[in-house]
Amino acid sequence: MKKKLVALLMAVAMVATVVGCGSTPTDTPSTGESKVEDSKVEENKEDGKEEVEVRTVDLLVWSPSEDQADDKGNWLQTMCEQFDEAHPEWEINFTYGVCAEGDAKSTVTQDIEAAADVYMFANDNVNDLLAAGAIARLGGSTLDYVNENIPASLVNSVTVNDAVYGIPFTSNTWFMYYNKSIFTEEDVKNLETMLAKGKVAFPLNNSWYFASFYAGNGCTLFGNGTDEAAGIQFGGENAVEVTNYLIDLVKNPNFVHDVNGAGMAGLKDGSIGAIFSGNWDYQNVVDAIGAENVGACQLPTYTLNGVEKQLKAFAGSKAIGVNPNCPDQDVAIALAAWLGGQEGQQLHFELRGTIPANTTVAASDAVKNNVVATAESSTIANTSIMQPIVGAMGNYWSPATSMADAIFSGEVTHDNAAEKTAAMNDAMNGSVVE
Repeated sequence: MKKKLVALLMAVAMVATVVGCGSTPTDTPSTGESKVEDSKVEENKEDGKEEVEVRTVDLLVWSPSEDQADDKGNWLQTMCEQFDEAHPEWEINFTYGVCAEGDAKSTVTQDIEAAADVYMFANDNVNDLLAAGAIARLGGSTLDYVNENIPASLVNSVTVNDAVYGIPFTSNTWFMYYNKSIFTEEDVKNLETMLAKGKVAFPLNNSWYFASFYAGNGCTLFGNGTDEAAGIQFGGENAVEVTNYLIDLVKNPNFVHDVNGAGMAGLKDGSIGAIFSGNWDYQNVVDAIGAENVGACQLPTYTLNGVEKQLKAFAGSKAIGVNPNCPDQDVAIALAAWLGGQEGQQLHFELRGTIPANTTVAASDAVKNNVVATAESSTIANTSIMQPIVGAMGNYWSPATSMADAIFSGEVTHDNAAEKTAAMNDAMNGSVVE
């Protein structure tokens, strides 16, 4: 940790510890009690210098492991050290932990007081975090920054009852990667065209992807994604049509179920020409087929009963949140704003390829000419639906996975497709299926 310049002028120092939530003071390991004191430095007033107070703060910060990887520049530690240098009024002791954005709702809420002061989360976690009292509402200049520099669609993804609960730093969706030596730009516009030419891997029993076929044929989740009373409408005739389509799709020899890394392995050995994933997999795709062969684009259409339908991906955001139980809220919120600010998002893009939410960074030539950024932005604009964050969305995930597994196993057939689809819809709406 850096040495403060004021330490050179120190006449009297009261050494203190400010224990952030999630930290354990060394002198009280069993109780975890916090001690809050300020380190006061009395400077030479004869030289016209004023008394300066330096507060000692301990902060626990969580991020995905990739953000802390030394071979990728260690984005998190770099940003935190720069933040510390920028704030001589605070002596900050950082502790780092690993938590993937999608795991925040389960990890943070296990023990909120012992959880991170600042953490990253996927926007569909926000309701669980809020219900547990594990995320702070934004206000003041931090809220102004978010409203003025982040697209409204991403701000809305972390907004509950008109209150904003995080700083979005990237969009969160998936799109299609393809091998340009196998498929052309024309081929990748339609799934059936691709399947007639080569193998395509799709993670159908991953419920984040499963809805795309149903949403493409007019099935809805909570209206526009925010009307909990509207429920999930995956049970009508349009849904049955999709179920029947999927029964045939999984039997196509060129359709590969992407489980346990099958898609990426197929890209690498040349047996598979396309997979569906997100910006986090870009380097893996480059490593598999070479940068010169990497194509990325919005989702293709699929042909249902002779009519082209558009696959629709869930779209949301990844954001930075603050634990309201942290005693140093001002410092924690300032750090969150620093990590999610323009410079933080710029460095995130440079080190990890994280597509920025900040509109200034997103408008740069480097981002606009990035193949992944282009694919992601076009997917969000043209081939996506808002991922619902209403509480009842929790009922969707398991029935979706179960339905996909049943289709693959042959349990769902054309003869019982209507019955099985209705049962899936009932389960998604919280009904008990006998």
